[in-house]
Amino acid sequence: MSAMSDPQATPALVRQYLLGLQSRITTAIADLDGGQFLVDPWEKAAHEPLQGNGITQILEGGAVFERAGCGFSHVRGAKLPPSATQHRPELAGAPFEAMGVSLVFHPRNPYVPTVHMNVRMLAAKNPQGQEVCWFGGGMDLTPYYGFDEDAVHFHQTCKDALVPFGDDKYPRFKKWCDEYFFLKHRNEPRGVGGVFFDDFSELGQDRSFAMLQAVGDAFLAAYLPIVERRKDAAYTERERAFQLYRRGRYVEFNLVWDRGTHFGLQSGGRTESILLSMPPLVSWAYQQQPEPGSPEAALIGHFLTARDWV
Repeated sequence: MSAMSDPQATPALVRQYLLGLQSRITTAIADLDGGQFLVDPWEKAAHEPLQGNGITQILEGGAVFERAGCGFSHVRGAKLPPSATQHRPELAGAPFEAMGVSLVFHPRNPYVPTVHMNVRMLAAKNPQGQEVCWFGGGMDLTPYYGFDEDAVHFHQTCKDALVPFGDDKYPRFKKWCDEYFFLKHRNEPRGVGGVFFDDFSELGQDRSFAMLQAVGDAFLAAYLPIVERRKDAAYTERERAFQLYRRGRYVEFNLVWDRGTHFGLQSGGRTESILLSMPPLVSWAYQQQPEPGSPEAALIGHFLTARDWV
């Protein structure tokens, strides 16, 4: 794809793309699961700190997905919150516009990994009155029982999507993902990673938007083959209990470290939509340690380490 053919990153076209992406993903997931997404359009009231609207789609209690949430939001605010300006201090307190699609799918079967994907654009005016746009997003995989072929497939699909934008992008964004989705208080990764980028505009507005689209468009190809392979695997209460225990790590990361969660809550976003990433059931145990040589120990020792999968 040449720079001449890249789509223009106007707010209207970004919004159109994001709404189409949400629809494509939820349609594919509903077809796989056999259930239906609740579609909940919303709009912020005039007196609230944020103005805007969105569509939250959520499937709960499905045959394959215990909870699958995919939300679109498009909001405007008077002042960028601190979580959005830690790398752009010159924009602190500036009026802004933000839109994105964010999803987290929590499968029922412990052998199917949880997945997260987010693509977004932020725009703000600098002190000179010029509009500054930047993009962020990525996807990452969180297995409870790991399989090398799944991790390799997920990473290879991410890498292939980024190749047209430079050979440096996948290694950079893979490392960024490993470092970002890391529970510092536990000293462990959230999962096997993927790709992640933020505050990105170095390719220019239109080319950066094209890269965002490539990442969003790769999601179904990265995740659905893994679900198809694992969704009918037999499991017992042991695997289910370990799944719920490891989901606790997911909750800890989202509430303690995730910038997107912090941005939404700090800016006055819609709480139910922001927290759609939470699993329906979760457990914590005091100092639980897997048995040496067990599949649970393999997750910790083999998969929850930063490694090159492709």
